[in-house]
Parts: sequence; C-alpha cells; structure tokens
Amino acid sequence: MRNVVENYDVVVVGAGHAGCEAALASARLGLNTIVFTVSVDSIALMPCNPNIGGTSKGHLVRELDALGGEMGKNIDKSFIQSKMLNQSKGPAVHSLRAQADKQDYTREMRRTLENTDNLTVRQGEISEIIVENGLIQGVKAISGATYYAKAVVLATGVYLKAKCIYGDVCQYTGPNGLMAANHLTQSLIDNGIKIRRFKTGTPARVDKRSIDFSKMEEQFGDEKIVPFSFSTDPESIQKEQVSCWLTYTNENTHKIIKDNIDRSPLFSGMIEGTGPRYCPSIEDKVVKFADKNRHQVFIEPEGLYTNEMYLGGMSSSLPEDVQYAMYKTVSGLENVKIVRNAYAIEYDCIEYGQLLPNLEFKKIKGLFSAGQFNGSSGYEEAAAQGIIAGINAARYVQKKESIVLDRSQAYIGVLIDDLVTKESHEPYRMMTSRAEYRLLLRQDNADLRLTKIGYEVGLVSKERYEYVCKKEKLIEEEIERLENYKVGANKEVQNLLISLESTPLKTATTLAELIRRPELDYEKISVLDKERKKLADDIIEQVNINIKYSGYIERQKKQVKNFKKLENKKIPEDFDYKEVKSLRREAIQKLELYRPVNIGQASRISGVSPADISVLLIFMEQHKKNK
Repeated sequence: MRNVVENYDVVVVGAGHAGCEAALASARLGLNTIVFTVSVDSIALMPCNPNIGGTSKGHLVRELDALGGEMGKNIDKSFIQSKMLNQSKGPAVHSLRAQADKQDYTREMRRTLENTDNLTVRQGEISEIIVENGLIQGVKAISGATYYAKAVVLATGVYLKAKCIYGDVCQYTGPNGLMAANHLTQSLIDNGIKIRRFKTGTPARVDKRSIDFSKMEEQFGDEKIVPFSFSTDPESIQKEQVSCWLTYTNENTHKIIKDNIDRSPLFSGMIEGTGPRYCPSIEDKVVKFADKNRHQVFIEPEGLYTNEMYLGGMSSSLPEDVQYAMYKTVSGLENVKIVRNAYAIEYDCIEYGQLLPNLEFKKIKGLFSAGQFNGSSGYEEAAAQGIIAGINAARYVQKKESIVLDRSQAYIGVLIDDLVTKESHEPYRMMTSRAEYRLLLRQDNADLRLTKIGYEVGLVSKERYEYVCKKEKLIEEEIERLENYKVGANKEVQNLLISLESTPLKTATTLAELIRRPELDYEKISVLDKERKKLADDIIEQVNINIKYSGYIERQKKQVKNFKKLENKKIPEDFDYKEVKSLRREAIQKLELYRPVNIGQASRISGVSPADISVLLIFMEQHKKNK
C-alpha cells in the first residue's frame, strides 16, 4: 500500500484559536502552510464560555489585532452583545468583552481559513513528529500519510489524550464529544518532550425555555459599541444586542454541593490533572470560600439561533443528578432543563521550561508550540501565542530573526515570558496584575504600540501602518498645543469652572493643566479652546489619557528604561553556569534548565535570587574584560 507524501513549508497541528492564528500568520507571510484538525467542524471552536475578551484578555485581542491577527475582526463579525468592563476604574484596566454567537464565530473563522492563499485545511489526526538530529522534518498522520515541513507548530489545545468526566462517567473524547487525539503524546515523549496533565471544566448548557428570567437581573450591552479590531468601522457594528442575565447561588445550593462533595471526581481522586486556580469549579468555590453564602451565576446565550444558555460561574464535574439538584436551587432555574451536562476535561500539555521566548522548543529546532498545549488557559491567551508561533515558524523557514515581545511592549510579551520563565503548576491565565507596566500597555493604545511591528513582519498593510503613523503625529501635536495654550483667570473661565464644580483659577494656566483635574477632561474644557480642530474619537481618547496620567506614564517609562538595561544584557547560548563559583546550587540548576537568553529573563526565574543575578553580572563583566 502506498501512503500519501506531501511537502509544506509549515505544518500547524490543531485548528483551535492558537492554530488558526498560527496558520493564518504563516500563510499570509507567503509560506505554503497546512493546518490539521480532528474535525473541520471544530475550527475555532468555543467549547466553554461564549465570549471573547474580558479583563486583561481584551488587551490580548487588541494587541493580536494590531499585529495583524484575526480574532478581533472575527468577533466584530459575530458578536451579539458588547461591553467595556471596569469603566469606573482607570484606563489601564478598561477591557472589552463581547458575547459571541458560537456557531457564527466558528463559521466566520473557517471561511477565512478556507479562503486564505497558501493555506490548506485538512481533517486528520497527527500521530508522530518526525525529528532527525534535533531538527524537525515534518509529521505523520494516523492514516500513514507523511507531511514533510521545514517548521511545525503544535497547537493541540485540550485534545491530547482528552478525557471528559462528570461523577462516575468518564468519556475518552475531546470537548463537545469530539474525537480526542490519542496518538501524538507518545511520539512527543519519545523525542524528549516532557508531558504533564492539566484539567479545565465547563458548566452545563440549559434550555432557555426552562428559565424564569423575571427572577434575574438583566445585563445589557453598551449603548455605544466599541469594536475589537482597529480596522473595523465603529459605525458598521452598531446594532441591537441580546441581553445576558445575573442570578446567584444560595445556601441551599452550597448544602447540596457539600453533601455530595465525595461524589465529585475533583475530590475523589478520579481527576488527576491540575485545574485553573482563577477559574474554579463551583464545588471548588464552595469548599475554598466557605464564608461566602452566594456566588454569581451569569446566564449567557450561546447564539441567536439556539435556545442553549451558558451558566457562567457554575462549572462542575459533579454527577448528573447532583447537577440538576444544585441548579434547581438557583433563583430562576427552579424548572431548568439541561441540554449538555457540565464536565471536567483532562488533557496532556507540556511541562514548563522547555520553550525559548520565540515559542520554539529548546531541544528541537523548527518545532514551535502555542496555546493550551503550553500550559495556558483561555481562547485569547491561545490566539496570542498562536500568532507569535506562526510568525516565528515562518521567519525560521525564511532564515529571519524571531519576533519576541518583551514585558514592556505588550501583554502578549508578559504572557509568553511568564510561560517561558516561570514554574507553573496550573493552567496559566492572563490578568492585569501580571503586567508591571500596565499603564503603558493599555488596550486603547495597542495599535500605537504594535502596528509597526505587524507592518515590518508583513501582516499589516501599508495603508493601515500609515494611518497609525498619522494618528501618532496628530496625538503628539495636540498634546503639545494643549500644554502651551494658556487661559487667564477671567470671568468666562471662572464661570465655566464653577459650573463644572471645579476650583476657580488664581493665575493663568494651560488647558493641559485643566484637563489633569479629576473632574475635567478634553471635552469639558472645549468652550475655552478657541483653536480646537475636529479630531477623531480615538485621537481624543489618547490625548485625554496621556495628559491626565502624564506623571504616572513618565514614571513607568523610566522603569521600562531600567528594565531594558537587563533585557539587553544577552547571555551566550553555550554559557556554563557551573563556572560561576559564587552561584548557589539551586540557581545553577534553574539557569541550566531554563537557559535564559538575557539577564532580565534570568532574574524572573523562580529560585534565582537578586544576589545570584549580581554574581552573574559581575562574572559576565569580568569575562568580557578578559576577552
């Protein structure tokens, strides 16, 4: 029997959120690319929550879009409700979140993949990676077909040896009953890749007709919808939105859970994988937060053409009868009918410490990795890694230097740096608190930060790049004008300030200084600005933020300058840490394991102390002089 043999530049294994972005990036950069999926119906599948974005995750989607990714454009086409979160707080934590029509989201992304030049979509399970002398050569499918490639991206999501569990029921499938990928793990282990077991979970989906919404709080979308993609015309997406609903668990719910906790696979030992701390199951929450007498439950539609509703906040792996009993104690769910049971899913992913900052395996050249396979959680985290892995796989084939974003450039940089340098014993979730320079890394300025990189890589059009350059210039000019435009303490100014409940002036001041007052902003002082020109809303937003927070922004820029000094101190690939006599044994072991590319990265490795870094810096300086 003859087996199929094909040749590609790049092979992408998996077509979830990471795989889609990796495949699109590679193909759009001109590389002959093939993406494999266990089912073409699972392309960009949303097996858990029906939304994109949210706190810190919205930042990732905006950054992905600025680099030339697809997720932002796709959710703009398929959302059914949109909301800017944390608006009562500062701009650093404002984050866009949109409810998706799940089927529409998948359909739109599949259409994009299938109509992208240089990209082949293939249904099939990959069973082996082909490696020779530490170099990737391609992959093999369970059919026996061989696909040779110069680079491979693994984006297997939660499918490797997947196991879905609730109560005593254990099904060896991927999410939503899709086929698991059971053959690739052994090939990875045989090639020296260390594997571990993680788990995540999802709540039940219920029939909309069985819910009493009159007992719940209605949750509306924003009146003015803000798009995720910088290339989407805001006017084109203003539309009627679908409501979500809020209700709560209660003491009866918690009693049922506690009375049946021994039947939970999480507590009985049936589930071995570690779950995400920041997205716990309802049984986890009830046990760990025993002092709380209620927890939020968000009722979210799965789409416009289905009655399935998602019970956000009630992820579980409890038995079916317990699920019914606990859900029915919740206000509005007394007569609820389950469409799909809640379940936990266990899957194989890689141990920490095996990847370079460009998401390439240290021990196998040309093999890249992205998404939940890297130990992260979430659609947005996966997609963000996917575009970087896809770009770097393409650049590896093109013999170009990798693109690596650092922690001062993007949330994507924080995400990947954490995955590469830190010991993680649970699925990693992005949070604003993880970003040291979050006032600089706002979602509103992602285009100003990253469009140039996307353009230089080749994923952003010249037209888009020139628009961002023009926008940047207009912002700078307007800020400078306002910093120099003075108004006196005359009657007109005093009357306006009093009407806005602001302190009257004693002497002349600039418009910029007035904007810095908490109760004032760019729009409120417009009547005093006789030279003002009409500017676009996104420019006004940047002017206002940059003036209001100028002191804090300058302080963070100075911190970034110091951070960059350590990032720029490169460590040779073959550096022998054992030669540094004053380094502690633990530090040597950790540095040998992670092989940091610079001193900054070395300083963030768990088990490497500031004293170790000082010793390392002195040794490298002396070594440099002796050369």
